[in-house]
Amino acid sequence: MKGAIFAFSRQGCHTARRIREAYQDVIWSSFTMERFGEADFSAITPKCYGDCFASSEILVFVGSCGIAVRKIAPYVHDKRTDPAVVCVDELGTFVIPLLSGHIGGANALARKLAESLHATPVITTATDINRKFSVDTWATEHGCAISSMKLAKAVSAAILEGDIPLKSDFPIVGNLPNGVIPGENGNLGIYLTITDKEPFENTLRLTPKLLHLGIGCRRGTEKEAIANAVEQVFRENGLDFMAVKCAASIDLKQDEEGLLSFCKEQNIPIHFYTAEELTALPGEFTPSPFVRKVTGVDNVCERSALVGADNLIVKKTACHGVTVAVAMENWEVHFG
Repeated sequence: MKGAIFAFSRQGCHTARRIREAYQDVIWSSFTMERFGEADFSAITPKCYGDCFASSEILVFVGSCGIAVRKIAPYVHDKRTDPAVVCVDELGTFVIPLLSGHIGGANALARKLAESLHATPVITTATDINRKFSVDTWATEHGCAISSMKLAKAVSAAILEGDIPLKSDFPIVGNLPNGVIPGENGNLGIYLTITDKEPFENTLRLTPKLLHLGIGCRRGTEKEAIANAVEQVFRENGLDFMAVKCAASIDLKQDEEGLLSFCKEQNIPIHFYTAEELTALPGEFTPSPFVRKVTGVDNVCERSALVGADNLIVKKTACHGVTVAVAMENWEVHFG
């Protein structure tokens, strides 16, 4: 994790050093670190703030909230991408999350910092102070994609006034959190799923990344053909592409430009396996004598999809020289 600390006084620098020592697993920006102890704190330029805002996951300001707000104001853009910004007074008495409290994790960081500094966290987000379920915080902590930030905001507002129904395609372990009840219909609700279905009139889908794509293709297949094949498989099976965790194929395809470009464009990692590794997988697969002759294994897409997954949910589907299969990891819902 990358972070930056800004301090504006001698005492503030002392508190900043305490924070740095408590969080040695964070890669703190050397640009700000090297100025601790100097007399001229104005040497931290506006460009420094902008660069750190763009490249860091957490920003800590040791000083007044007013200073922090003025320094970050030109760079605030979107709660989905802005870093967590926390303000600590120079004595280390109070820790205040200013930006990205839920998705960026500023609230959690503030609590953790407060514990390290023996300080008081000052949390102001409504769901937290009312001890209600924070849908965007939970989704972020559990690696779930949020289908609509507009609906996430609507859920957060509605949950303060009453209980919101939740439907899950996965086993729920333990009790539901405060503000959420079981339900499958209504005007507004939360749906934990890997599908594109919407059981509520306004459905906020939270989608865990559980799907493994297994892809086979002819030599020289273009990126567009692979994208079209994958899109067809997901559309026909009602799956949400946001649920994809990774892609996989045989090592013979590790230099296949179209396949690599597709995965890079979709921002999903791809893994390659030898014919021996794929053949060793237990299970029933759709055999192809031609594929066995060319690759040394009877089926590439189904077998590669299952590596690291638990269940094959879409068997081999062929489309214009591309074969696609989808496997899924088992998952449970924990709210504790």
